[in-house]
Amino acid sequence: MIHPELAGRLQNIAPFHVMELAKMAAALEADGRSIINMGIGEPDFTAAPDVIAAAAHAMADGRMQYTPANGIPALRQAISHYYLKHYQVQVDPSRIVVTAGASAALLLACAALVEPGTEVLMPDPCYPCNRHFVAAFDGVAKLVACGPSKRFQLTASDVEQHWTPATRGVLLASPSNPTGTSIPDGELRSIVEAVRARNGFTIVDEIYQGLSYDHPPVTALSLGEDVIVINSFSKYFNMTGWRLGWLVVPPWMVEQIEKLAQNFFICASSIAQHAAVACFTRDSLDLHEERRNEFQRRRDYLVPALKELGFDVPVMPDGAFYVYADCSRWSDDADRLSIELLNEAGVVLVPGLDFGPSTASRYLRISYATSMENLYAAVARMKAFFDTRKPRLLESDPAELE
Repeated sequence: MIHPELAGRLQNIAPFHVMELAKMAAALEADGRSIINMGIGEPDFTAAPDVIAAAAHAMADGRMQYTPANGIPALRQAISHYYLKHYQVQVDPSRIVVTAGASAALLLACAALVEPGTEVLMPDPCYPCNRHFVAAFDGVAKLVACGPSKRFQLTASDVEQHWTPATRGVLLASPSNPTGTSIPDGELRSIVEAVRARNGFTIVDEIYQGLSYDHPPVTALSLGEDVIVINSFSKYFNMTGWRLGWLVVPPWMVEQIEKLAQNFFICASSIAQHAAVACFTRDSLDLHEERRNEFQRRRDYLVPALKELGFDVPVMPDGAFYVYADCSRWSDDADRLSIELLNEAGVVLVPGLDFGPSTASRYLRISYATSMENLYAAVARMKAFFDTRKPRLLESDPAELE
């Protein structure tokens, strides 16, 4: 059948490899296999009781109409108050745009800032969709290899070295998916200053910000009103399917972002917005902190367990719910190893292939967004799997490699 030619930009959008693993895992489960999924980036907790009750009340009261494109005032005020109380940063509610998830926030930011052919610097490894938001507006995601010595994060030196006349800005994530690492405060400040000196933009994805373990969480908003921040109700607030996030922009961008939001989305889900106000009740915040502590407990079990299995974890993850583990003592092909672990051990791990070329063959992203019981069982299964194999002889310690 003859059909219209599709847009050429689609060639710059790569498929999400992890979804193929998910299909394989689902097929095995359909055949009766027991599968432990440590690949999914979704909390195993659901929304807090106050949030669910608030959603029910909103529906019962008929508050299901369109809202302002930037979000309901009560939610924007609640987010502003949250920044002041937890981060000691004053953010005018007028700068907060409520979005249909963090994805919509990134889409709006890139629509406003990315010109065709211009570059946006970001670390390799990074969350693949971030690259594709840039590509969707015909920009170029310029990946900079960032190994363990840099905590898998971009540095100010990288910005200075890789900035070209075509570069418009940087897109960062702290804590990061897939590595669970944060950018040190001083380094983040230096990055912002380096970008600011070049009249560029800095976008910081902070959707895992609430899930910080070894230090108090900070926000890049403390570095100035010109820093653009993305956040979400999905991870820390356990509301993935509600599709709700927010974007904080400089005052001079608010009107333009609102115009884009009106045209792209009309508004975020009204029910989700009314429900999310209850994320900030005392009971909800206490529950979220209990769950954060549980994620830390899982991390503190899993990282040593992975090392005992022969993985290298060159950087301790200090946030999110991922471990980025070097598997090169067992294989020179992380993709192949992940398929073998799925088929033979019934454990889903994500190879580095999705996150950038510099770590594609030697790293696995391992999620601990599952119960301790599942973590114990997965480690036991992987031990049995590796007990039948001999580790590879390496010329150098993987932790020393970029």
